[in-house]
Amino acid sequence: MRYYPNFNDVFNDLFDSGVNTTQANTMLCDIRETENSYVMNIALPGYKKEDIALELKDGYLKVSASAKKEETAGRIVRRERYSGNCSRSFYVGEGFTEEDIKAKFDNGELMISVPKEAPKRVEKKSITIY
Repeated sequence: MRYYPNFNDVFNDLFDSGVNTTQANTMLCDIRETENSYVMNIALPGYKKEDIALELKDGYLKVSASAKKEETAGRIVRRERYSGNCSRSFYVGEGFTEEDIKAKFDNGELMISVPKEAPKRVEKKSITIY
């Protein structure tokens, strides 16, 4: 006898590949090189600007996002908005400061621009007169 799936089986198969997509697709990132910088586009659908933090430490840029599931009326059939905590680190190199890195968040996508080379810093020297 052949197996004829019911509606729920077909509906779930259309959207579920057996992988928890909420976790598998969190913080997908494209990096492209321009003439003077590297531009990272990180997909963060379901997060708000206030949910995202950037930290620069020891040459590593850490991107983290934290959001709670929003309460909605009615039964959710499928949820594709991300929630929970996620983070990712990128090595950008030594010598960068927070002012060197530019970030913009628009429509669920975080765009970060990092210069290819750390700017030359003018060393402040003071001469003490005795």
